[in-house]
Amino acid sequence: MTKPQFDLTGKVALVTGGNGGIGLGMANAMAAAGADIAIWGTNPDKNAAAAEQLGGHGTRVKAYSCNVADRAEVDAQMAATLEDFGRIDGCFANAGVSGRGARSFLEITPDEWRRVMSVNLDGVYHTYQAALRHMVDRANAGDPGGRLACVSSLASVSGAARAEHYAASKGALNAMTYALAVEFARYGITANAILPGWIATDMTEDARDNAKFAEAAGKRIPVRRWGEPADFGGIAVYLLSDASAYHTGQLLQIDGGYFRF
Repeated sequence: MTKPQFDLTGKVALVTGGNGGIGLGMANAMAAAGADIAIWGTNPDKNAAAAEQLGGHGTRVKAYSCNVADRAEVDAQMAATLEDFGRIDGCFANAGVSGRGARSFLEITPDEWRRVMSVNLDGVYHTYQAALRHMVDRANAGDPGGRLACVSSLASVSGAARAEHYAASKGALNAMTYALAVEFARYGITANAILPGWIATDMTEDARDNAKFAEAAGKRIPVRRWGEPADFGGIAVYLLSDASAYHTGQLLQIDGGYFRF
């Protein structure tokens, strides 16, 4: 019998920041489709809760404590993940931070700029480089293929006033995605970026608590609601599956039509 196109049995996905929000939404859907899941996060309690939730799908799940801004931690936890799971088929670089409150570009300090870049950009660089070493080695041994997917933002392609550091970090991910898609296609590895719009997560809690802003944003979303983490499950399953083998170098907007309104 032919394996269903979106059956992920036998595949392993690593999701950074997978203990909540969009990352957990993606991990849930991939686990439900049969994938084994490794999640990286910095909060031990959230890691444990996410692992317990994901384990309900019946696949292998393990959580690791990792700050992706720290290269040594990334290398150590990548080695541990590969030791435990044997392989990584999809690397979903979702871990990220927001700017701390809306402020003028003139008020963004060097320390704040560096804080955002260290996680949102450097963290993806560290994670991808470690994952790619494994994927390329596997391809050279006769087992090609791999999926890279980072979580960027609509801020990367729109005028995100008062969040220039955040927008710049995410815009860099888009450029990195294009380049990785070209360089590593020969190994059967794809690279795509996911651009969320207004999504109900911990990161957007302050915005949602501002009733005036939340209502105004909601009216600009053609589907007339804020997104939910579960809305990212389908794209994650697709990207990890064999169905996406020819889909690479793309910015995939998941925003309820917000950017086109």
